[in-house]
Amino acid sequence: MTETLRLDTPADPGRNDPPPAAGAPAGTAAPGTPAASTPAAPAPRCKRPGAARRGEARAGLAMASPAVILLLAFLIVPVLLGFALSFTNARLISPEPLRFVGLDNFVRAFTVDPTFFRSMANTFVFAAVVVPVQAGFGLFLALLVNQKIRGVTAFRVIFFIPVVTSIVVVSILWKFMYQPDGLVNSFINSITFGAWQGTAWLNNPSTALFAIIVLSVWQAVGFHMLIWLSGLQTIPEELYEAARMDGAGAWRQFKDVTWPCLRPTRIFVLITITIAALGLFVQIDVMTQGGPVDATSTLVYHAVLTGYRQQQIGYGSALSLIFFVIVLAIALIQRHLTRDKD
Repeated sequence: MTETLRLDTPADPGRNDPPPAAGAPAGTAAPGTPAASTPAAPAPRCKRPGAARRGEARAGLAMASPAVILLLAFLIVPVLLGFALSFTNARLISPEPLRFVGLDNFVRAFTVDPTFFRSMANTFVFAAVVVPVQAGFGLFLALLVNQKIRGVTAFRVIFFIPVVTSIVVVSILWKFMYQPDGLVNSFINSITFGAWQGTAWLNNPSTALFAIIVLSVWQAVGFHMLIWLSGLQTIPEELYEAARMDGAGAWRQFKDVTWPCLRPTRIFVLITITIAALGLFVQIDVMTQGGPVDATSTLVYHAVLTGYRQQQIGYGSALSLIFFVIVLAIALIQRHLTRDKD
């Protein structure tokens, strides 16, 4: 008996296939019939590029909004308000209504107010002394603590302690030290064996500003020492080895290797010390209150004293605007002198 091999052939399009068995899910082929193709699941819909960019923009705005609000509240709005008030007669408590006075406040500063010129002179003298002395002393300390010797870390900590101490606390301590029977006069009396008895440093117009300069340099030199030190540690040792092979001594190595390589650090130190020196206020407010005879008054102190303690907000705003212009001019001059030359 011969078996006949039957091959399944594709179903005839016109043929009526039997319905699926009862209880079978819809779309299931009946037994003995070829399986029907299952429809593919719909592909997930991708976000449009425009919607994605808008979502990223909203997220960025949400993350930046706290900083923007703080900048507006404590920087942009006060600056604009101070600029507007500098042209008015505004006072904190006054029955006189607010009115526009034009340039009267600026004319008053340059023609009527003698304290303004004394404050400006004191500010420039302070900056002219502090900037080179503090920068040079900080570089000297950085060169010392950059040596690979035992205990150098302890010296770095000692030099940096005044920086992390509150300037208000430091000013109060030095105020007691500068008294006629304070530590400074006692030390001078000891090293001179009684030949020089000392003086009332903060009550003498010829020594008050000098005393504050010494305090300011001592308090901030550790910060700039660390900045110089970070710049020194970026100089490749191979440059010093090449200089020594050429027979260069310590001074030639500093002049030809160290000093040129510290140019970016010099610019940063110069800018930071200048800004801090021009903005001198806390030491004056705590130690001398501008006296004696305005010997230690500065532009910032005079503006704060006039605007808040004397309640002349309009005139104080004008002094602040003058100070801003002076600082901007000095910054532009520094930028011109320290720019990269081709």
